[in-house]
Amino acid sequence: MRHKMFRDFFNITATAIIVATGILAACSSDSNSSTLVTPQNVTLSEVEGSSDNETSVSSSSWTLSSDDSRVTEVESSRSESPYLWHDEFDSIDTTTWTFEKGASGWGNNEWQYYTGRSENAFVQDGILHIRANKEDYEGAKYTSARMITKGKFSFTYGTVEARIALPVGKGIWPAFWMLGANIDAVSWPACGEIDIIEAVNSENVVYGTNHWQAGGNQADYGNNTRDYYGTSKELDITQFHNYKMVWNEKLIAMYVDNFKYQEIAIENAKDGLEAFHKPQFFILNVAVAGNWPGFEVDDSQFPNEMLVDYIRVSQP
Repeated sequence: MRHKMFRDFFNITATAIIVATGILAACSSDSNSSTLVTPQNVTLSEVEGSSDNETSVSSSSWTLSSDDSRVTEVESSRSESPYLWHDEFDSIDTTTWTFEKGASGWGNNEWQYYTGRSENAFVQDGILHIRANKEDYEGAKYTSARMITKGKFSFTYGTVEARIALPVGKGIWPAFWMLGANIDAVSWPACGEIDIIEAVNSENVVYGTNHWQAGGNQADYGNNTRDYYGTSKELDITQFHNYKMVWNEKLIAMYVDNFKYQEIAIENAKDGLEAFHKPQFFILNVAVAGNWPGFEVDDSQFPNEMLVDYIRVSQP
């Protein structure tokens, strides 16, 4: 999400892959086009996109040149832990997390002003609270927090496990996601983006999505807990659930309470999927309004919070 523009998840067959134009995802982008491409042996059921200017594209077999020097990269780790990295949120560790600040719209016309104040992010009883408030602040009508590990922790491949409870409400947009650590050098979407958890409004649906660049265009592939190849997981997302992402040389898969809601094949990848073989960093945030949830906001929901018990990263 996190700079993210309008998404419309829709069903699509494996034989007709739709190319959608004019979408921006969690990161902002100046591109005016978006191409949906699909890894070999992955069947599309739901993707992000727009129904405008649709064009059929066939899937291709992708290969990635071998590079034995491409290994897991970690900028910080805690040797006393059995994990590659973890945060149990006894406090907000500023050696790991940075607060992004401002009210730029974040590529999605969002309404909140992100701050580093305790009113918007704090730890209580071992739980991180990211709180969206209704208040006038620096010209904005809402405040919230956006925490990133950029420049402090990033990694390539691993199993991510997180215990999280999400907010619901008209106009609310929480997310736990990742961006390529090379974003400053290559920009978005070439850096790649992995949206582990996103939710909008009061759907009680969790979305998992990948964004990258293929042939100079934005490419997207996503699924959700409401309809994953004919299966469905009923959730009260306001309660704590165990979310997991498995990321290795072959695939990226996402689960909630062991129910799979997204998987993408990245083995032998080309056409931009190389981005998912490079380090990525974490982002936690709660947005208010924007191109995806829309611009109707129920002010009675505030303060509204995303709660994070822990995030743990194990070796693949």
